[in-house]
Amino acid sequence: MTDAEVHVLARRVVATSLPTAHGTFRMLGYDGAAGLGHVALVLGDLDGDELDGLAPLVRVHSECLTGDALGSRRCDCGEQLDAALHEISLEGRGAVIYMRGHEGRGIGLLAKLHAYALQDAGADTVDANLQLGYPADAREYDEAAAILRDLGVARVRLLSSNPDKAVKLEQLGIEVVSRQALPVADRPENTFYMTTKRVRMGHDSLGGTADVWLELLAGRVPGAASPGLDSVLLDRYGPLVAAGSPLTIAQLGQSADGFIAARSGDAEFVTGAEDREHLHRLRALVDAVVVGASTVVADDPRLTVRAVPGASPVRVVLDPRGRVPATARVLREADSPTLWCVGPEAAVPDDLLPHVAVVRLPAGPDGFAPDAVLAELRRRGLGRVLVEGGGRTVSSFLAAGLLDRLFLTTAPKLIGDGVPGIRFTGSDRLADALSAPVRRFVLGADICTEFDLGARQN
Repeated sequence: MTDAEVHVLARRVVATSLPTAHGTFRMLGYDGAAGLGHVALVLGDLDGDELDGLAPLVRVHSECLTGDALGSRRCDCGEQLDAALHEISLEGRGAVIYMRGHEGRGIGLLAKLHAYALQDAGADTVDANLQLGYPADAREYDEAAAILRDLGVARVRLLSSNPDKAVKLEQLGIEVVSRQALPVADRPENTFYMTTKRVRMGHDSLGGTADVWLELLAGRVPGAASPGLDSVLLDRYGPLVAAGSPLTIAQLGQSADGFIAARSGDAEFVTGAEDREHLHRLRALVDAVVVGASTVVADDPRLTVRAVPGASPVRVVLDPRGRVPATARVLREADSPTLWCVGPEAAVPDDLLPHVAVVRLPAGPDGFAPDAVLAELRRRGLGRVLVEGGGRTVSSFLAAGLLDRLFLTTAPKLIGDGVPGIRFTGSDRLADALSAPVRRFVLGADICTEFDLGARQN
């Protein structure tokens, strides 16, 4: 099937706007579904350059009158739709593709009600469809793929617990770079339904990826996890959660020859998307993320959690001379509280937004003392800290002996000359070089080495 033939399947016919509890979305109407039509709710610019290298969040949502409109608790559809809009609004960019004709996993409204009646008599949701002569899942996603193409979207981070949905979109030419479940809990009324989907239809299980991650976010370390990504998450991040607070970790991505950016300052991107997802997971597991002023000036980062479920940490900018411009995202976007740490004499604007607090710290020739920064953060109840960049900031905390762990990701690139990564006053003898117990992770084409510096200090 050619692109032209695919686009005919769902043609955009109208555009308007829809104010919701989660913000105002562009609402685009498409023909298709045998005349019922589909809707795309879009937030932000989807066909521009990918934000921070991340594909947009996308929920392909099957219509469910009982769940979406009537608040039924026989399923989780309405809550999934609401959670998807919430996640997209937090990121400020993404889309919900609302698929008509998908009622009852594609069998239609009245047939779904007949299936409900069979479920009332004891059948599960799969057997009920089969007894009525329908497939367990009759949905097709060709029109969803056509809508995504019309939106200029070829790569997505899919908001779904259903791996089959990702497979079908991939078969239709939409690259699913990641799939994340939405944080919707089971209810007593739908436990049997949810269990059937997990056991018989392969949806993410309660012991699977989403729930392991949610447990870690809640500060709990599960005793075990099923094989696959969930066990990877438990192995990789469980020790950080178990370490409790206070905890100071650092993360840095650099080339194989030790540079974090080209000599022009271009750092987009040294490491790959898998390392950026790893970084977002680290952000989600800490109370505060620390960067130097040079990183903000050069990269204008948001320092928020977007690639995975989780709350964004407090952003801490170390800026002794007050160099960060008022237009920086951390100062003008209220995604998360920001502590702007400046020297006693540094000038700052009077009209800062409410999410920004100015913190005056003593500054020496080399900037702020790392131990003074940590003391101030802990005084504010921010005990779990991620030092994210740049190279000088991470190196200063490392040289001060304040890091419990360092995640150093190496990309298979040779930059030759540029902005250096880890640098500190070394030893004259290799026997005296800094070493610690390590673990290594493969992140796409990159290799991440975790240095357990806390074990060395003990």
